[in-house]
Amino acid sequence: MRILAALAVLAGLLAGTSPAAAQNRFWLQNNTGQAIVAANVSPSRVQDWGPNILSRGPVGPGMQVWVEPTFADCYLDIRVRFADGTEDGHLGVHACTLTRIVFGPDVSAPTPAPAPPPPRQAEAPNPSFTFVNRTGEPIREIYVSLTSERNWGRDRLGARQILPSGAAMPITLPRTGVCTADMRIVFMDGRIMEQRNVETCSIREYVWR
Repeated sequence: MRILAALAVLAGLLAGTSPAAAQNRFWLQNNTGQAIVAANVSPSRVQDWGPNILSRGPVGPGMQVWVEPTFADCYLDIRVRFADGTEDGHLGVHACTLTRIVFGPDVSAPTPAPAPPPPRQAEAPNPSFTFVNRTGEPIREIYVSLTSERNWGRDRLGARQILPSGAAMPITLPRTGVCTADMRIVFMDGRIMEQRNVETCSIREYVWR
């Protein structure tokens, strides 16, 4: 009697590992733009791909086919071949925990949120300003440079130009983080006047009197 009972238990165990009891069945979904003309499914533990499982023909774009492996393994390797001859595959898929294996974009998966934009760098203050001549006489040369520079640079008026008294002109300076400027003016008779370390980032115009 004990022998018969043991045989019955063994038979039950063998039945539990039969293909009919396997939980590795799934839908093979084609979400690509071309037909799948062949598909192979094999246990991950073996190297042989086995036969083409598409006995009813190709799986067109957007279509799916029900796959019932003839073995009970949960970890599967799946390979497909498309109409243009290219191949794709999923290796080591735990088929016992899912019902669908997708080739192409999985439209059922939530779309990941876009990455946040990089933080915007703070813009350096603007040292540019408008120069106003209130000296009572014309100016023939104007030089303005940031205090970080080692030379006066070019004449802002240019050759054969003057700035009459009461007139104004824009002075453009680079945004380097420096907000102080040195200024030099030359009058018609050659006299020179200078202003040093003038803070210009907080003003719109500078009046020279």
